[in-house]
Amino acid sequence: MRVNQAALDVIPEARPPGRARPLAALRHRNYRLYWTGQCISVIGTWMQSVAQAWLVLELTDSAFLLGLVGAAQFAPILLFSLIGGVIADRVPKQRLIILTQSLMMVLALILGILVVTKTVRYEHVVVLAFLMGSLNAVDMPARQSFIIELVGKDDLMNGIALHASLFNAARVVGPALAGLLIARFGLAVCFLINAASYVPVVVQLLRIRLREPRPATGGAVWRDIAGGLRYIR
Repeated sequence: MRVNQAALDVIPEARPPGRARPLAALRHRNYRLYWTGQCISVIGTWMQSVAQAWLVLELTDSAFLLGLVGAAQFAPILLFSLIGGVIADRVPKQRLIILTQSLMMVLALILGILVVTKTVRYEHVVVLAFLMGSLNAVDMPARQSFIIELVGKDDLMNGIALHASLFNAARVVGPALAGLLIARFGLAVCFLINAASYVPVVVQLLRIRLREPRPATGGAVWRDIAGGLRYIR
């Protein structure tokens, strides 16, 4: 009898009741692939964040204009995350994350090339920051809801906790590493490393085997958004 390997990847091993395992989610092959890919990418993201702020200050010497770049990057997350959540519910999450991560890689590469060629202007940074934020508005809800497909309900909380731990560790490692590299090699290296850091994510995502995705539900998009707002209230 043939066994569906994708189904086995999310079936947890039997364990005695009452014994919590701090790394339980890593028992799942799919989650291990996803988590190890994120290890490098999240550090690269924080490196770019530091380098981008440094770049804006070099270009403008203005804290106000630096704040505008931050607004351009994070306003789309605030404004479009509900729409991003609806998209994540209607599109296979694995494919959606591969798309968003690939586009983020392109944006980081463009910024790195602009810095290397000394053609970067403040307007470029604002536009690229806005595009990055818009992609994050779709990518973040998709990644958060993707975890349950990787580990199942039993290990969901552990999977979320491990993902949060990775993010918090990267907040320390990424900026520290960025400072060292900027002092030694300049700003461009941080953007180029961040672009390269998306490659392991995409490769690992392509290796994940899941059950066939269910067809998208047919409700109206705005009705789903209104439902999300009612849930928040």
